[in-house]
Amino acid sequence: MSVPPGSTVADAGSIRIKPPVEIAKLSKRLHARVGQAIADFAMIEPGDKVMVCLSGGKDSYSLLDILIGLRERSPVAFEIVAVNLDQKQPGFPAEVLPAYLAGRGVAWRIVEQDTYSVVKRLVPEGKTMCSLCSRLRRGALYRVASELGATKVALGHHRDDMVQTLFMNMFFGGRMKAMPPKLVSDDGRHVVIRPLAYVAEADLVRWAEYRQFPIIPCNLCGSQTHLQRVKVGQMLRDWEREQPGRIDRIFRAMSDIVPSHLMDRNLHPFASLQPTGTVNAGGDRAFDEEEFEACGPAAGERTIEITPAHPRPVPASPPGGDSP
Repeated sequence: MSVPPGSTVADAGSIRIKPPVEIAKLSKRLHARVGQAIADFAMIEPGDKVMVCLSGGKDSYSLLDILIGLRERSPVAFEIVAVNLDQKQPGFPAEVLPAYLAGRGVAWRIVEQDTYSVVKRLVPEGKTMCSLCSRLRRGALYRVASELGATKVALGHHRDDMVQTLFMNMFFGGRMKAMPPKLVSDDGRHVVIRPLAYVAEADLVRWAEYRQFPIIPCNLCGSQTHLQRVKVGQMLRDWEREQPGRIDRIFRAMSDIVPSHLMDRNLHPFASLQPTGTVNAGGDRAFDEEEFEACGPAAGERTIEITPAHPRPVPASPPGGDSP
């Protein structure tokens, strides 16, 4: 008899089907890392109403699924409302998400707004659609968040997205900027959170396959294989194959910044530096090459360590908003 994952079978009483050991470990890891990210960045607080933006892709399905699981055993009471923006893409299966959400025990809302036609009309063939599509989608979702009284807007970006964005900004924007795990929206009215910040994409792929989410492909950005983001993602995957654990180390570096060893004069007072006359054991050795210890993960193990060994004050962000 075929039994959907996570369901029960009634046979002379209720018998719960246990998942395979590897899936049980994956579930524990996913829930632990999402819970840790939420705690580390105070993403969800008592009484919050969390609007989960559900696109129909593996990441947002996993985000909703994990948050539902955490809510069931969390000492912090919070609400979840799932929201999907139906952008009127041709062939979009409008019945899929309502059928799925009806069985998940959360409030949900489908918002219809034809952003697809706007993007296709304004963006020339062959050009990148992401920027305009993102702005239109963001505006619609922020409006709905206000209508629902949501206190947090949860997005499904994961660890790999954040690392990828770091390199996108360096390669094409000339600045060191990634995706923050928590931010105030560019309109100043909403707190946006990314609870999957500590989660590797490979784990989400496996979880989506196990949970058999009804994935809905995107006919806009999902069809643009020439995008620079796609190429950067492939670069990172190639690096990971060459040296497993490299993405984790890059990700750790994003939370262990040394402003004195970069070049941003707004973050470090280079102009006013003077000799102190005292020995600094952790100071710089200007004539020595930096040495690096081998720090790859043990076989079969992935470790994310976010807290720096020597925490430093975090400078205030410069004026200017950010957007999800």
